[in-house]
Amino acid sequence: MTEYHSAQEYAPGFEGEPLSYSPRTDDAIALTLLACFFLSSIALARGKKFLTQQVKDFMLNRERTSIFDSSTAADVRYLIVLTVQTCVLSGIIFFNYFHDVRPVLMERIPPLFLLGIYTGFCLVYFFLKWIIYMFLGWVFFDKNKTNIWLESYSTLIYYVGFALFPFVLFLIYFDLNQANLVIIGLAILIFTKILMFYKWVKLFFHQLDTLFLLILYFCALELVPCLLLYQGLVQINNILLIKF
Repeated sequence: MTEYHSAQEYAPGFEGEPLSYSPRTDDAIALTLLACFFLSSIALARGKKFLTQQVKDFMLNRERTSIFDSSTAADVRYLIVLTVQTCVLSGIIFFNYFHDVRPVLMERIPPLFLLGIYTGFCLVYFFLKWIIYMFLGWVFFDKNKTNIWLESYSTLIYYVGFALFPFVLFLIYFDLNQANLVIIGLAILIFTKILMFYKWVKLFFHQLDTLFLLILYFCALELVPCLLLYQGLVQINNILLIKF
């Protein structure tokens, strides 16, 4: 009996190479951004009046005691959601940055696990700063000014999340120059710090000799923690690489 074989059975082939991980093709990243979009839309649609009032209070420095004294339970829920959204978007930014500078992380560690760690670090960062502000306000300032500052700090966190959303979209899905992305990110960060310093001056600056102290406090409470956050993430990455 004669057997016939196709020439394709003996044709030499090439071993395929697995595609490297990319946040652009990660369904979890896409679903996270989609969830952020819908949550932001709901918060803006249902809490627009309250969020607008927050901006007016920030700029005009009205004498209010606390956001929780004049807000409903629904408003507070929206504000909590927006705070978490800011942390999630910040976590995605760190995730994309470390993907570019240390791609071995995504090869050895589940990407969703890494994103959760970065987001959790950002949550802890904002929470610790809140506690520090409360403690320093209790020591050096009166309760009313401390509450006004905490309200202003919260307002900045909410609106930074809105600014970060389009930035993250460009970061993940558009082939922009890395230098341009760094410039845009630094511009958002610097503008936020300028607004914070502006509020500090309006609340706590009474005499010329206190300006130097304000600058020292600002550097200690705003610039140094950012460096510590980055170094903390770098050390966590090193520990994860050792464990995995």
